[in-house]
Amino acid sequence: MFILQNYVDQQIERLDAFNQVRLERARSAMHSQAINVFNVLPVLLHFNHPAIPGYLERSVVHGISSFTLSDLQRDFVNDCALAVDTAIPDKPLSDEFPIKGLFSMGSTASMGQSLSSDLDIWVCVQQWVSEDQRAMLDSKCSMISDWAMAQGVEVNFFVMCEQRFRKNLAQAMTSDNCGSSQHYLLLDEFYRSALHLAGQQLLWYLVPPEMEDCYEEYVGEMIASGAICRDDWVDFGGLPSIPAEEYFGSSLWQLYKSIDSPYKSVLKAILLEAYSWEYPGTQLLSVDGKRRFYSGMLDVYQSDAYYLMLEKVTRYLERIDDHRRLDLVRRCFYLKTHEKLTREPGPGSVPWRREVLCVLTREWGWSQDDVARLDNRRNWKVEEVKEAHNELLEALMLSYRNLIRFARRNDITSAISPEDISILARKLYAAFEVLPGKVTLLNPQLSPDLHEPNLTLIQVPEGRSNPPGWYLYKQSLKPVDIIGRSPLEHNRYLSKLVAWAYFNGMLTESTCLHSVARNSNVDIDKLYQLVSDMRNTFSVRRPQPSLQALSSPCEIRKLALFINLEQDPTSELKQPAVRFDFKNTDIFSYGPEQECLVGSVDLVYRNSWNEVRTLNFKGENAMLDVLKTLLGKMHQDAIPPESVDVFCYAGKMRGLIRNLVYQLVAECIDMRLKPVDQEKRRRFKAIRVADQTFGLFFERRGVSVQKLENSVDFYRSISTNKINGSPVVVLDKDGEVHPPEVVDAFASEGLIQFFFEDCDQGFNIYVLDENNRVEVYRQFSGDKDEMVQGVNRFYTSSQDKVSFTGQAVNFNLPQFYDIIHHADGRAQVIPYKSGPWQRSAEANAETSQYASR
Repeated sequence: MFILQNYVDQQIERLDAFNQVRLERARSAMHSQAINVFNVLPVLLHFNHPAIPGYLERSVVHGISSFTLSDLQRDFVNDCALAVDTAIPDKPLSDEFPIKGLFSMGSTASMGQSLSSDLDIWVCVQQWVSEDQRAMLDSKCSMISDWAMAQGVEVNFFVMCEQRFRKNLAQAMTSDNCGSSQHYLLLDEFYRSALHLAGQQLLWYLVPPEMEDCYEEYVGEMIASGAICRDDWVDFGGLPSIPAEEYFGSSLWQLYKSIDSPYKSVLKAILLEAYSWEYPGTQLLSVDGKRRFYSGMLDVYQSDAYYLMLEKVTRYLERIDDHRRLDLVRRCFYLKTHEKLTREPGPGSVPWRREVLCVLTREWGWSQDDVARLDNRRNWKVEEVKEAHNELLEALMLSYRNLIRFARRNDITSAISPEDISILARKLYAAFEVLPGKVTLLNPQLSPDLHEPNLTLIQVPEGRSNPPGWYLYKQSLKPVDIIGRSPLEHNRYLSKLVAWAYFNGMLTESTCLHSVARNSNVDIDKLYQLVSDMRNTFSVRRPQPSLQALSSPCEIRKLALFINLEQDPTSELKQPAVRFDFKNTDIFSYGPEQECLVGSVDLVYRNSWNEVRTLNFKGENAMLDVLKTLLGKMHQDAIPPESVDVFCYAGKMRGLIRNLVYQLVAECIDMRLKPVDQEKRRRFKAIRVADQTFGLFFERRGVSVQKLENSVDFYRSISTNKINGSPVVVLDKDGEVHPPEVVDAFASEGLIQFFFEDCDQGFNIYVLDENNRVEVYRQFSGDKDEMVQGVNRFYTSSQDKVSFTGQAVNFNLPQFYDIIHHADGRAQVIPYKSGPWQRSAEANAETSQYASR
């Protein structure tokens, strides 16, 4: 017993000394307000008093075990008491301390910490703390976060129970919470980066690294000998290996986090790849860090969590001879530190970190120019940002594909739940999927200002050596500026280029525009008006979409139509009309020649997933094509768009055309979204375009267009009989089971959706494809979870989606729903939740996995 007790005492002493060094490192990389907040965080959770920030009027558990206030913390408490002229007890009134320990994790105290880094705090609670008590503690933590944010510091709290990892609990996914996508990988990061702030220490550090595989036995021996009491320690358990089932969900999570933290996410994604490459004998960074602690390697950086990650990834990329990504990883690491070696040390610069980076950059063979280019990142313009954006995305996608191959080779079923796959896939689809008409948004984290003083748009007609369409340049039209320059972007229609420049921050109010139009009705005045109209309709940035939005088919939120921008038939009108009969003037079949006065329509819209999409239609049937396409993107139960704006650039009759188009679009949207009368299943609208009449037919699952040649066609089409060309196709051979109407209401073009409906002998499956065609499978027998996993594996591994640099990546995964029937006979569609992943009440302590650090 004496030997074990002596060992424990020595380890505690070494651990306290090491933790103190790291605390000082953490403070050295913070601004003064962050230091003040950091120092008093334990106090705010130890007390619940009206004079101390974070006070909750209702009864809330508080108090940290084995915690004694420092002199600085005592001064803070006294200042709070003086401010309200009241006394504050020296300790909480209760003798029970529900909080076992307080830890910061992630980049804090590492080379990756910067002035802008947030604080991710684990609040480790006793097992006896109930679900309701944890919810109250969460509320108190939220109030502390609000107080800290008012001081300019972002603090994220996560209430954790020791059983979180022992019982494999998971909480609902949020923007900072990995849900079921990570489990032991989260614990691996916590162990290698945990910084003790208050309360009990981690028991994990008392178990030597060579005993990791028999963690419980070793701890049991220490307890049996009387060297320790388990209740005196925070114990999340051992970490012998990472289950292979975690890698797929982890890679999805890292791709999602790359939206906000691209450099860090590349490091972590390739770390996952390195882990999978070593599987099943994976050497975890947390265990490697503990091995260095035991061997006495406690110098400036060799035990640093971020340096360990860099070292591991470097060894892996060297072994597979991937020097391209190795160079990228080194640049990501350098940029994550926020040091600038070619400049004088500024706020947030840390001497020991600069010394390490000087050594590393020399080892990497970087020139002064190489370092200077990275130091100038905040001044990068669109060419550099596009290059960096594509390089980062390509590296992330390669890691993602390698991990998919790893899962396929090992026949692994992913541990991530289907509902979390669905949410993550939709986020990634919205952020990364490259589609015709979709505006690719460059990552704003790469450079804060892409504004250009000059932008030029040049049209190239058919029959030239270059592809026809519009080309965007960042120079003026002066020959000395533009000759020999490469275009930034090319597209066949103008509005897509203008939208790309606007939403990426290049096109601002101070930008000077230039244009050369070859065979369109665009002039510089129209161009400036287009930009003004777009700016007045859309904000450049929007908050991330909510999980509720991502759990439903995407819906159009803001819609703008630009009429006759490139093709203006009114310019050919011989006599300018002075007076119009608004009610009797038909702009789609105007005058004795029955000419359509709408020659081109450009659509720009932002949807509920925060995608920006553009569409372009030309010719006399442009308006019909617009209506069919636009209405097909609205499922029948969708919320109407927040705004619909129509802008017209016609040389003549501009106001009339704008008003009539707006009236038509608004009427059709209303007809599409209005509930369908059970008895009259069809809605119909006739539109005459030029010298022909067309019918728009509104049904629950879509809108079809049919040309009406004569009165017989007209009568047949508006009858209740099924018409030719209807998008409704039921592939149920027996014809007995048809989709419930609630399924039709979810029809949305571009998505594959599965609906499960329980029945007496199994369950029915209704599948809506990208074109809203439906397949019905009756009384399907089997396991839903297995089927969902199989479908996801098929679509994840499919090679028919080419969306990035010619590489096959598919984030448009199928969506899954359950149909439930209420006692009153009403049917409802809810997001599918698999059996094992029903959210446990004990899971409310889930943490932010790989959150922004």
